[in-house]
Amino acid sequence: MGIFNPLYDAISWVILLFHSLFEPLFGSDSGLTWSLAIICLVVLIRIILIPLFVKQIKSQRALTVLQPEMKAIQQKYKDDRQKQSEEMMKLYKKHGTNPLASCFPLLAQAPIFFALFTVLNGIAQDVPRGVLSQADVDSAANAGFFGAPIAATFLMGANDIVKLGGTPATVKIITLVMIILMSASTFITQRQLMVKGMPKNDGQPNMMLQQQKILLYLFPIIFAVTGINFPVGVLLYWLTTNLWTMGQQFYVIKRNPTPGSPAYFELEAKRAKKSGVTPTPADDEVTNNGSVAVEEPKGQRQQPKRENKKKNPKKKNPKNK
Repeated sequence: MGIFNPLYDAISWVILLFHSLFEPLFGSDSGLTWSLAIICLVVLIRIILIPLFVKQIKSQRALTVLQPEMKAIQQKYKDDRQKQSEEMMKLYKKHGTNPLASCFPLLAQAPIFFALFTVLNGIAQDVPRGVLSQADVDSAANAGFFGAPIAATFLMGANDIVKLGGTPATVKIITLVMIILMSASTFITQRQLMVKGMPKNDGQPNMMLQQQKILLYLFPIIFAVTGINFPVGVLLYWLTTNLWTMGQQFYVIKRNPTPGSPAYFELEAKRAKKSGVTPTPADDEVTNNGSVAVEEPKGQRQQPKRENKKKNPKKKNPKNK
């Protein structure tokens, strides 16, 4: 456990830093003070992870563009998995992308999530972790989020919950509501990406779309199964980061959508409308050479004009011979 001590120190130090900022406003033992400290921890971490998020977006868009080439490689080497993997890696290297980049933000948060769980679990066990003192542990143990102690869990015994200053019914209700909100926010985020943020399918199998469909239902199940084991403070951290992700993705899809996606065409239409450019009949069709083809009125057919042939005076009439 000694190898993780620096991480415990960092997480607990940041929580105490934000706690000291809100302490004059709400009090040292206030549940609002400790809850805001955890929320601010999420905000700080997500700001630090913005470069990874940008890299994730670029990687996802690059993979979307490479879908035709990836399908061609899979079809060509469908009987040779090793060769298929080699060609895929060459393709990723050539275009400077990585399919694992989408996991970077999640992987970067995993150690922080584990450290926060350990620190809060130590509060429940009355054991200081990181730079927390015994006084800090006693203060946090008495703090609650909507009446549920931040160190309590859904599966915690009734006697232990009472020792933390809460009631079993309140803890179960709050944890269930938070787990439902976590699952719902994740579902909305994934569905938003599938419906608005991805290019329309051309009828061919799309590997990224299939992955998104799996995640659409997998993540809510994971939250439901694992959430009952986590303290309220960890659920608060998880819910806050889910809401941040949902808002961040909503902003990106609306302001900088993937080319070819429904959100992209909606944004282009809004920009055209804002700039005052409105479609005209002459804009409906453009010929290959760049000229505009004007559509003829329906119900009328323009007959081709015949050129008047000039009589050649030199041409003799056979009857005049």
